[in-house]
Amino acid sequence: MARIKGAMMTRKRRNKVLKAAKGYWGSKSKHFKMAKQAVMKSGNYAYIGRKQKKRDFRALWITRISAQAKVNGMNYSTLMHGLKLAGVDLNRKMLAEIAVSDKEAFAALVETAKAAL
Repeated sequence: MARIKGAMMTRKRRNKVLKAAKGYWGSKSKHFKMAKQAVMKSGNYAYIGRKQKKRDFRALWITRISAQAKVNGMNYSTLMHGLKLAGVDLNRKMLAEIAVSDKEAFAALVETAKAAL
């Protein structure tokens, strides 16, 4: 039985890593060992970034809602509590969009929350 050599698969694997490292500075895009480390690290950063993105957007939405609530004479926590008591089921993303684009509708929501308290 002939022995199967691994050169083809090794080359494929290395080329895959080098292709992923394209555009990296210096030897990180040329040498396999450094490219492999850089690609692994960038994969970790990407994984962490996908989690942080959700946090960052939620913080942005809360900031926008809070700013518009203060303009209407209410703070964020009492607004959210009032909306919950009033049975308004809008998530923070939509509330922030309303706060930015349609200030009259947001003022109406604030009045609904005040009435429910």
